[in-house]
Amino acid sequence: MPKLNENYLNVQDSYLFAEIARRVKVYEETHPDKAQNIIRLGIGDVTRPLTKSAIEALHEAVDMQAVPETFKGYGPEQGYEFARQAVAGYYAKNGVHVDADDVFISDGAKSDTGNITELFAQDNVILVPDPVYPVYVDTNTMDGKQILYMNGTEENNFLPMPDDSVKADIIYLCSPNNPTGACYNKEQLKAWVEYALKNEAVILFDSAYEAFVSEPELPRSIYAVEGAEKCAIEFCSLSKTAGFTGTRFSYTVVPKALVFTASNGRQMSIRDMWNRRQSTKFNGTPYIIQHAAAKVLSDAGMKECMENISYYMENARLIADTLRRKHISFTGGVNSPYIWFKCPDGMESWDFFDYLLENAQVVGTPGAGFGVNGKNHFRLTSFGTHEKTKEAMERFEKLFS
Repeated sequence: MPKLNENYLNVQDSYLFAEIARRVKVYEETHPDKAQNIIRLGIGDVTRPLTKSAIEALHEAVDMQAVPETFKGYGPEQGYEFARQAVAGYYAKNGVHVDADDVFISDGAKSDTGNITELFAQDNVILVPDPVYPVYVDTNTMDGKQILYMNGTEENNFLPMPDDSVKADIIYLCSPNNPTGACYNKEQLKAWVEYALKNEAVILFDSAYEAFVSEPELPRSIYAVEGAEKCAIEFCSLSKTAGFTGTRFSYTVVPKALVFTASNGRQMSIRDMWNRRQSTKFNGTPYIIQHAAAKVLSDAGMKECMENISYYMENARLIADTLRRKHISFTGGVNSPYIWFKCPDGMESWDFFDYLLENAQVVGTPGAGFGVNGKNHFRLTSFGTHEKTKEAMERFEKLFS
C-alpha cells in the first residue's frame, strides 16, 4: 500500500472557486426562472476577445506548422529565444533591466508560483499576506511547509509591511494585489527587499496585474527596486494583460544573482535549479503561443492590449462609483481590475455572497476564501462587459437603497 502525502488532509476540501460554482449551480437548479439573469463578476476571467495582433500571429504560426521548412516540434523548455527577448524588451520599455537568459516561458503564472516551491526544503518558513491568493497557501500546505501570515487590514490599506520580529525564508508578495487591488509603492517594496536581503530570504513576487498600473510613480516590477535581483523571483503572465486566460502564456524571471549556500557548503544557483526542474518536468509552451505572445509584447500589440485594459478599467470605475454613492469603503479599482469592499451591515462574506445572488442575481467572490481578514469583505472584478457591469451595479444600488 503506498504512503500518501497526508499534507493533503490539511488542504481545504474545496478550492474557493469550485465552491462558488457549486453554490451558483444549486441556485440555478432551484431558481430556473432566474438562471438566465445571473451576472458573474466573481472569477477573474476576461471577456474581451484576443487582439488583432494576437489573432494574426496565431494564424501565421499555424501556417508555419503546415510546411516542413518552418515546422516546429519540441522547443526549448525555457522558451524560444525570440520570446525571452520579447519579454526582456517589454521590461526595458517599463524602465527595468531583465536579462533574457533569466526569463523562463511557461503556461501560466499559477503553475509557476505553485511549482517553484519544489526548489525549497520543507523546513523553510513561508510568509504570506492575509488576504491572500489561495494558490500560495495551498501549494505550501501540500508540501508540509510552515506558513506564517502577515495581516492586511483596512488600517494598513491591505499592504502589510515587514516586521523584524518575524523571521521568514520565503515571502509571497502580489502587487497589484489579488484579491484586494492594493498596490505597493516603491518605498514599500524597497523595505521588503531590504528585509529579504537582511534575512537572506527570497521574495516570490506576483506581478500578474502589472499592466493595470496607471500611476507612473508605482512600480510594475520588483526589479524596479535596487537589490531585488539578489533576493526576488518574479512571476507574470499575459492572461489579464492580453486576454490569454485560454491561450496560456507566462514568464518567470529568476536572476543569476540568486545564489545560496547548501548544507555541504556548495553554492547553488536558484536559476540553475529552476532550469533543471523545467527541463525534467516541463516540455515547453507551444511555439504557436510564443509566436503570438512576442507579437503581443511589441509596441503595436501592447497598444491594442491597453485598449482592452482601458475597457475593463471603465468597468472598475462604474463599480467604484456605485460603492462611493453607497458610502461603502473599498480598495482597488484604480491600478487593479479588482475592487475589494466591506460587506454592508457587518455581514460575513459567504452570507453576503448568498444574499447578493438570491436578491440581485450577481455573483462575486467572498473575502473569507482569501483568509481570515477577508471574513467581512467581498471582491468584484471588472472583467465583465460594460452592459453587464452597469446592470449589476444598478441592481446593487437598488438592493441597498
